[in-house]
Amino acid sequence: MTATPAGRGLFLSFEGIDGSGKSTQARLLAETLRASGHEVVLTREPGGSPGAEEIRRLVLQGDPDRWSAETELLLFTAARRDHMERTIRPALSAGKVVICDRFADSTRMYQGLSRGDLRGIVDCLHTLMIGLEPDLTLLIDMDPDTGLTRARGRQGDEERFEDFGPDLQKKMRAGFLALAQEYRARFRVIDGNRPVDAVAADVRMTALRMLA
Repeated sequence: MTATPAGRGLFLSFEGIDGSGKSTQARLLAETLRASGHEVVLTREPGGSPGAEEIRRLVLQGDPDRWSAETELLLFTAARRDHMERTIRPALSAGKVVICDRFADSTRMYQGLSRGDLRGIVDCLHTLMIGLEPDLTLLIDMDPDTGLTRARGRQGDEERFEDFGPDLQKKMRAGFLALAQEYRARFRVIDGNRPVDAVAADVRMTALRMLA
C-alpha cells in the first residue's frame, strides 16, 4: 500500500451496504485512536460540513424516485466537494487522522452502478472536482438480508435508499466486492457477519498497520 505523504495526515474510509455496521466500526476506531493519542476527525458522507449536511437532507429523505440518478450524482458531488474543502483537506494538512463513513466508493456504487449505470460519469466528475482517494478503505462485508433487516430497525435519516429494497442490497454487495478487487491496493475487506467486538479487532489491527 502506498505510504502517506510526509507532513500529511491519514485518510481512512468505511464502506458497505446499509446495515453493515460500518458507522459503528468507524466510531469505535475513532475512539480507539483518540485513546492512543492520535488527533482524529470522524466525519460522514453525504455531510461532514455545514453545506454538505444541507444536501444530505435533500438526498436521503423522501420518495425513492424523488431524484433521477443523474441529479443525485450532481448533488452528492457538490456535497463531497464542500466536505473536502472545509473538513477533510484542512484536517489532513494539520496531520490528523480523518475517518469517513462513506466516500466516493459509495457514489460509484449507488449512482454509478445501481441507480443508473453512470460509473464512467462518476469517475470523470470525481477526477475533475474531487481528485482525492482514501489511503485505506475498510469494506465491512455483510449478508444483504441481514443488513437490510438491521437498517430498517434503526433510527436514522437514510430511509430513501433503504426503501429501494433487498435487490439493491444484493447488487450493492456484489458491486462493493468487485470494487475491492479493482482498487485492491487500498481496500481491505472485513467480515461483518460477526460480533461487533470481533469486527472491531480486525478493523483496529488493519488501521494500526497504516499508522505504524
